Amino acid sequence: MKWEKKSQKQIKEQIFDALDKNVNYQNESIIGLPASMLDEKVFNQDRFDLSKAPFLASFLLNPNHIGCHTLGSSESFFIGTQEIEKDVISICAETILKGHPDEFDGYVTSGGTEANIQAVWMYRNYFIHEKNAIHSEIAVICSVDSHYSMDKGANLLNLSIFKVDVDFNTRELSKENILQTVTLAKSKGINYFIVVSNMMTTMFGSVDSIDNYVNVLNDEKCNFKLHVDGAFGGFYYPFSKLDDNLINFKNQNVSSVTLDAHKMAQAPYGTGIFITRKNLIHYTTTQEASYVEGEDCTLIGSRSGANAIAIWMILSTYGPNGWIEKIFVLQKRTDYLCEKLSALNIDFFRHPDSNIVAIKQRFISKEIAGEFGLVPDNHHDPMWYKIVVMDHVTLEKLNPFLAMLKKELNDIK
Repeated sequence: MKWEKKSQKQIKEQIFDALDKNVNYQNESIIGLPASMLDEKVFNQDRFDLSKAPFLASFLLNPNHIGCHTLGSSESFFIGTQEIEKDVISICAETILKGHPDEFDGYVTSGGTEANIQAVWMYRNYFIHEKNAIHSEIAVICSVDSHYSMDKGANLLNLSIFKVDVDFNTRELSKENILQTVTLAKSKGINYFIVVSNMMTTMFGSVDSIDNYVNVLNDEKCNFKLHVDGAFGGFYYPFSKLDDNLINFKNQNVSSVTLDAHKMAQAPYGTGIFITRKNLIHYTTTQEASYVEGEDCTLIGSRSGANAIAIWMILSTYGPNGWIEKIFVLQKRTDYLCEKLSALNIDFFRHPDSNIVAIKQRFISKEIAGEFGLVPDNHHDPMWYKIVVMDHVTLEKLNPFLAMLKKELNDIK
């Protein structure tokens, strides 16, 4: 699907048209579903002017998007808003991540954690069914800077996890460190690798080299599948790194990607996205869900269609050029912050295409961290504090921070 900017009138018309195609519990004789609109004794629709609030209307009408709608048959009661979700997957897979039309499956998840676990689950089952692997031969490999959902997924799925050290100052993964980790894993009987490469880590905004992973694993003749965790970077990095970017589906080594719309896309919490190449997601199909039309291959099962509608509305409001401009402004603000920090001789890390700035702990007092809500890498023994330049982090917010930082440094002198 082509990603286009739409007027508010067009957005409202398309969402309400989709909702009209869904089941209407009040006007239709639907008695077999364990579902309804939100309880009208609590959420009375007469209290709201829903004609101007398509997102609120979707909440109250409560569509259930159980299953994966890119596969074909899904619950026909919610066919209208399912099409909205399919459009979201298409925009993300084809326009943002540079894939070819009709070559991807995916669904709107509860967040990046679920999407990452979905990927690990899918590849574990792939290796078991296609390579006759046993659990003890399969492992997750990722950076020490990777999100904790990798540990959670490995634990849930009874897999080992091996983490590659990064350079403390540059946060980069070297081929030498990857080889060392792969060698250790192989010595423990690992023959199949689920690789998770980062498109902007949560703490540092650092970006992993896919080539380093792939070159080492190919040299070592390892079986692997590669997933990109773009939970933070998925709606940022493709627009800040417009040229020479192969952390997307143009790279044939990338089989799946996580995006998280409740971060940089500012959708409501509980709004992630999982996208994978065709002929993979069926490895997580639960055939026992026979009462679900089309069965279910998702981790979460039932989920609100309102989350998909929120993403679609956001993307349709901006369009691709509007989104590029949005990220351009955040990049410039981050540049400004880094220039000021450099002028104060403060050590920090910032990937040039990221809006996250991590400052070494020795430059940040507890007073400054508390006053400005800086987030540490470890609450017990911090080594870094990060600033994330979001929409609300304007110069009016940054300048008082810089002034207080400068004053403290001068007082020390």
